[in-house]
Amino acid sequence: MPITFEHATLPNGLTLIAESQPDAHTAAVGFFVKTGARDESPTLMGVSHFLEHMMFKGTARRTADDVNREFDELGADYNAFTSHEQTVYYAHVLPEFLGRAVDLLGDMLRPSLRVEDFDMEKNVILEEIGMYDDRPEWRLQDALLEDFFGGHPLGHRVLGTTDTVTALTAEQMRGYFENRYSPDNIVVAAAGKIDFAALTDQVAALCGGWSPTGAGRDAAVPEAAARARAVTDARQSRHYLGLLCPGPSAQDPRRYAARVLADVLGDDEGSRLYWELVDPGLAEEADFSFLPQDGSGAFMGYASCDPDRAQAVEAALLGVLDRVAATPDLRPDELERTVNKLATSATLQGERPAGRMHGLGTQWTYQGAYTPLDEELDRLRAVTVDDVASLLRDFPLAPRTVLRMGPKAG
Repeated sequence: MPITFEHATLPNGLTLIAESQPDAHTAAVGFFVKTGARDESPTLMGVSHFLEHMMFKGTARRTADDVNREFDELGADYNAFTSHEQTVYYAHVLPEFLGRAVDLLGDMLRPSLRVEDFDMEKNVILEEIGMYDDRPEWRLQDALLEDFFGGHPLGHRVLGTTDTVTALTAEQMRGYFENRYSPDNIVVAAAGKIDFAALTDQVAALCGGWSPTGAGRDAAVPEAAARARAVTDARQSRHYLGLLCPGPSAQDPRRYAARVLADVLGDDEGSRLYWELVDPGLAEEADFSFLPQDGSGAFMGYASCDPDRAQAVEAALLGVLDRVAATPDLRPDELERTVNKLATSATLQGERPAGRMHGLGTQWTYQGAYTPLDEELDRLRAVTVDDVASLLRDFPLAPRTVLRMGPKAG
């Protein structure tokens, strides 16, 4: 049976959307909160991710043990994640358990936020920060984002820093929660075997009493500038290179051409960077990706190699970008292969209710509108070599922020 899109908005502003498929064997639901690291003040950096952890620590109706036990009883595939722009809580279950999963997730989004849980979980967060600090590629990414975005909050670290998390208080977290976890800042997305009327009634009963706050987001667009620096760390044995340059936003129609360009240049196999750097053994890793964001976007390049090859790797990577920016020479076979690969990936994701739910929720959070998968694929397949050339005139892979990190200056 065909997939049917359904949409409702509660009086308090909470949005519900679903792709209903009566013959599906499972159902997935997620609460998408439009808040993340970019919505934090510098002193509260890390509070969104910390708050995500606290959602699993119990509510007025459930203890932390109850939350985990009930998910297990449902046999749910469940989790949560925080990014720069959203925090998402989700579960994928058999259709007969969807109502219980919705009740559990909706209850979680009004947590107890007990001081004793806050103090205990702070140690977990600090350990997590320390764990990622031991991984050079994560240190590179955090520092690169800070350099590229300057003082813009998109440069904030999702986990925060040891200093900001240590200084954070439970009272500050409550204030952030009360403002950002507003019903008019939340989208509930579902997919699979869904009774949308029943879902709407249940969410209205659970969340209809939540008061809207009018939570917004700073729409300022970061200013790009050419920057470069090198960082040395005696603990490292490899050299790492990262770069960022402006790209179209998540709302920009040119995002389809940007996805194609990024894949042609930097997919993990068969791309230009793969043949230039990885296949000949010059670098262990090399990729180029597109990062669409709310109101802005970026392209990111990355490579890792032996320190003795650092200069050769950087010259080769920048050479690939310079050549395509100067002469957009995508071949028809490159375009066809890339479009087919991206279309296959999107279709495979859409075959599972969980994949459709995540795509649906993220799409609505950014676009405020629904585009069926078939239309998304049509727009992707419609990308031409001329479209990519036009994109490169507007976003010529410059100015670039470059960060080099290794055991010696490179």
